[in-house]
Amino acid sequence: MRRKLIVVSNRGPVTFQADGSERRSSGGLATALRSLLRYHDVTWIASATSEEDRARAGTTLDQTAEDGSPYRLHLIAHDEQAYDWYYNVVANPMLWFIQHSLWELAYTPKVDRAFHTAWRDGYAAVNAGFAASVLTELERDPDTAVFFHDYHLYLAPRLVRDERPDTTLMHFVHVPWPQPDYWSVLPRAIRSAIHDGLVANDVIGFHTDRWRRNFIFSTRELLGEDVTQKTVTAPISVEPAEFDALAESDAVLTAERDIVARRPEKLVVRVDRTDPSKNIVRGFRAFELYLDAHPDMRRRVGMLALLDPSRQDIPEYAEYLAAIERETRRVNDRFQENGWMPIELQIDDNFTMVVAAYKQFDVLLVNAIFDGMNLVAKEAPLVNTRDGAVVLSENTGAHAELGEWALNVNPFDVAGQAEAIHEALSLDLGERRRRLEAIQEYVRGHDVSRWIELQLAALDRVSATARR
Repeated sequence: MRRKLIVVSNRGPVTFQADGSERRSSGGLATALRSLLRYHDVTWIASATSEEDRARAGTTLDQTAEDGSPYRLHLIAHDEQAYDWYYNVVANPMLWFIQHSLWELAYTPKVDRAFHTAWRDGYAAVNAGFAASVLTELERDPDTAVFFHDYHLYLAPRLVRDERPDTTLMHFVHVPWPQPDYWSVLPRAIRSAIHDGLVANDVIGFHTDRWRRNFIFSTRELLGEDVTQKTVTAPISVEPAEFDALAESDAVLTAERDIVARRPEKLVVRVDRTDPSKNIVRGFRAFELYLDAHPDMRRRVGMLALLDPSRQDIPEYAEYLAAIERETRRVNDRFQENGWMPIELQIDDNFTMVVAAYKQFDVLLVNAIFDGMNLVAKEAPLVNTRDGAVVLSENTGAHAELGEWALNVNPFDVAGQAEAIHEALSLDLGERRRRLEAIQEYVRGHDVSRWIELQLAALDRVSATARR
């Protein structure tokens, strides 16, 4: 059944370029939401992030997706100072670090006067701008359901609900939800506003039962409300056909030939943003421990780390990228010999190279500290040609689905990760193939369309209850 949906996210499906062209937004969220355009009548509300976006803001544009699907795009040109506070002070790093349990609580964060200003005049103000744009679209068509996304927009649903009590609202949280005590990093009024904003929705979605339970507990603690019936577990996924096509594209095949020409006998691959939550430095140390314990594998094995530079305007992220580069140099200086470097580090947004590396891994290392899902763990096995093994953090959302077939690790246990790399490289061919094929079968049977269906089914249940 085709539905009328208003999709609301910080990042839109495209960014307009100086030459008038459109660049598709990267990342799992934008990719997953693009699949909505094929099946539903979508108006997408997002921030204007380039000068060309800002020139088009304030009106609703008729757009066409790459597959020919029509949709409408409404871009918001926020006040630049407000947006900086919203994005670079409150959403990242404060909320991101809370939700991924990254703060060193003996020292950080400092909730000072500047943060309160950023909350009031940045995060709250930008959320009010999003809510106003949603209300404008609802004036045009009051029966449309509104689909909010992620930690950027926790306050907007309450603002819409107060103005339009009968509107159907849902919100998907793409990041982990920590246990209740961790929210005490924030003053009570702020953490209560976050929970109250989410509770204003009819349906609130999470990737795993683990994150959903934590939200239920923290809402009960903070607001005294039981929101169990409003919550749904819906693990996000990928579009397998898209990766099948990419894997055989000319650009990926060219990049793959380059990898094959210089790869060692065994290849450990990791693909991440340079985000502290991805645990990259510990992963390099685990590989160092593996090389220490297995000197016979030196020159026979290497790690290819393809890292997308993330949020470099934020000090914590810039410092982490510097730590990644220092650790790479330290490990390479220690072990390099006769032109062999144990870690090849590429810092670039190059998805063509990423898909080529997916095809060539013998071991995929995903050791995130916490991750709402981690789509790399689903994408890479789909196209792998070497019966590769997956080493997977138990604190990723993907672990709830794929843990049965991965080699599971605690993200803080560097020695355990080194042992898992060894085990992965030592598995016999039959066992590697069995595990990889099981992951492939699961992901193909639980694709991104199923993620959408689970949430829309929850929305139907809400609508049926309201009619009664």
